[in-house]
Amino acid sequence: MDEKKITSVCLLAGKIMLKSGAETHRVEDTMVRIAIAFGMDKAQSHATPTGILFSVEETAPTNFTRIVKRSTDLHKVTQVNSISRSISEGLITIDQALQQLEQIESEIHAYPTYIQVTAASLASGCFTIMFDGQWIDFSPAFIAGGIGYSAMVYLQQIVEIRFFAEFLASFFIGVVAAFFVHIGIGVALDKIIVGSVMPLVPGLLITNAVRDLMAGHLVSGLSKGAEAFLTAFAIGAGVAAIFLI
Repeated sequence: MDEKKITSVCLLAGKIMLKSGAETHRVEDTMVRIAIAFGMDKAQSHATPTGILFSVEETAPTNFTRIVKRSTDLHKVTQVNSISRSISEGLITIDQALQQLEQIESEIHAYPTYIQVTAASLASGCFTIMFDGQWIDFSPAFIAGGIGYSAMVYLQQIVEIRFFAEFLASFFIGVVAAFFVHIGIGVALDKIIVGSVMPLVPGLLITNAVRDLMAGHLVSGLSKGAEAFLTAFAIGAGVAAIFLI
């Protein structure tokens, strides 16, 4: 079978999974399983959060693909896993697999921005109540969370460095929350802010970092942990700036 096609299928599958928020060890395992299903029993793969290395055997040329942007789309991860299982069971050919993977890569599953902002607003209000906030704090958290998430989405389109977008988003959340408490709409400033920043918290990054570390992928685990730490630090710094002011 054409090694170039096998390499293309494996790299594309790994690229889609890594860009969509899959764990590093899952990406490597899926790529190797696909290669073995097509007769390449000595395939080697190495994935990091920013790139994938793959070779059909130890002495063959190594192929590399760069991962620039990463998001969360677990539906695509599930679709690639489904294709991988179909390949292992011999249900689809390599050409069919490549065509399906290209279709998955081109699909956009993200909800429209207004739905994401609405969901973030509702989550902010509900988290505030869950953290023992009063019902009078629900509305300020609802508005602050929506404004903060909107600011993060907008700023990420302008500034490529996520740190600044998350810092300014949490800063706006603190400003809005402090304003509402100052005018008497809201009581617990701390609970409003904590609830409002929850949609910004890098939960998937933290989970994947721990799972990669437990699976022995130290480089990926530490790099994802560092990214999660920087995101958490940006959120905390934005809120702290409001209290200092």
